Amino acid sequence: MKKQITMEKIANLAKRRGFLFGGSDIYGGLQGTYDYGHYGALLKQRVKDAWLRSNVQEMDNVVALDASILMHPKVWEASGHTANFSDALVDDKISKKRYRADHLIEEQLGMKVEGLSNEDLTKIFQENEIKTPEGQKADWTEVRSFNLMFKTHAGPVDTSGPDAGPDADAAAIYLRPETAQGIFVDYKEVQATTRKKLPFGIAQIGKAFRNEITPGKFIFRMREFEQMEIEFFCKPAESKKWHEWWQKERMRWYTDVLGIDKKKLKLRPHTKDELSHYSAGTSDIDYEFPFGFSELEGIANRTDYDLAQHQKVSGKDLTYFDQSDGPKGKSYLPHVIEPSCGVDRIVFALLCDAYVEEPDEKGDVRTVLKLKPSIAPISAAVLPLMNKPELAKLSEKVRDDLAKDLMIDYDVTGSIGKRYRRQDEIGTPFCCTVDFDSLEDKAVTVRERDSQKQERVKIADLADYLSERLT
Repeated sequence: MKKQITMEKIANLAKRRGFLFGGSDIYGGLQGTYDYGHYGALLKQRVKDAWLRSNVQEMDNVVALDASILMHPKVWEASGHTANFSDALVDDKISKKRYRADHLIEEQLGMKVEGLSNEDLTKIFQENEIKTPEGQKADWTEVRSFNLMFKTHAGPVDTSGPDAGPDADAAAIYLRPETAQGIFVDYKEVQATTRKKLPFGIAQIGKAFRNEITPGKFIFRMREFEQMEIEFFCKPAESKKWHEWWQKERMRWYTDVLGIDKKKLKLRPHTKDELSHYSAGTSDIDYEFPFGFSELEGIANRTDYDLAQHQKVSGKDLTYFDQSDGPKGKSYLPHVIEPSCGVDRIVFALLCDAYVEEPDEKGDVRTVLKLKPSIAPISAAVLPLMNKPELAKLSEKVRDDLAKDLMIDYDVTGSIGKRYRRQDEIGTPFCCTVDFDSLEDKAVTVRERDSQKQERVKIADLADYLSERLT
């Protein structure tokens, strides 16, 4: 029976089994950063591979891009990030700590504050007894804005010191806060070189950085994270149709490809007061984390806002010439549908969704990650029954043969029962045990993770046997 999943249980399993570690732990850690261990890195790669396969390999009108993290400062001026990409912050004069004002108001008063000015937020703090997240009484400052972009400099000019000089601002650049703008500035070149006609999309996976004041909730909100985004370019008159199509397609991907429980997902359209200034419609795909439903992915109709801004600031023509529009064709700025998801949040959701505690045959609790076999970080484990030379030789050959096509774990430490439990917690769907009978019958015992049923399989047939079931 599946018991209540808590943040503590997920975080403990992730650290114990090498999925995730706190960043810079030996130096006391760095808030909002995590390192992916062996199994976490493999799980994360499975998610990215599945996304690319579904959205690029299996679609003939979506192509790939890998844009630079560092971009010309004018990019962020055009996109509005330089002037508007900020959080509303408030300080507690007692504790000297700083907090997101909107988070405190939404969590304690249940109010949505999207679009409210800093003056409006300050008034809410003055008229309500809002406490710190720890439940302590506070003496709040006025609410003010703080830009979330990480600022750095290019070349030998340091923009941070008092002696930076008059050319300092010219050298200031930023770590990108999102991957989307790289797609927008390259869209014309991508379209020309791939010869794609509307509608078509550009897909990108990459790191983004935000100087979050209050990162937290494990890997849900971090300062360094990875995004998977598509900018899907279409005719303006067809943007609503494609927005609806992508909402359905992205929901299908989570359930059919990743195997996430449909009851834990919901599609939530934004209300008018929630919409970003560029959006003609946005819906979030929310997952029920241990702390409640929160965003996995946003699907936005960005209209032609981004292309229009970059065309204006750069002075370059970014229109698309549509030969199919009338006898002479027509040039216009395409509208854009953007499905954008966080890789780290998806990994978090998968750990939560797959985590199961159930009684075993001895009455003890067995912890299992019931990941879909095609998404599990390890496809199969090869386990010699005992640490004996003759078993090791055959086991290593089985491992080497399977590893040509599958991600294989090899474990000789501890009793076979303990090794099964370790693989259960990693989410490995199959364990292949090499015993002394294997030396004679050239077969292994294959144990299936979820049912714990065992079957004798010839070594010569093992690769095909596993491949048929790793779906």
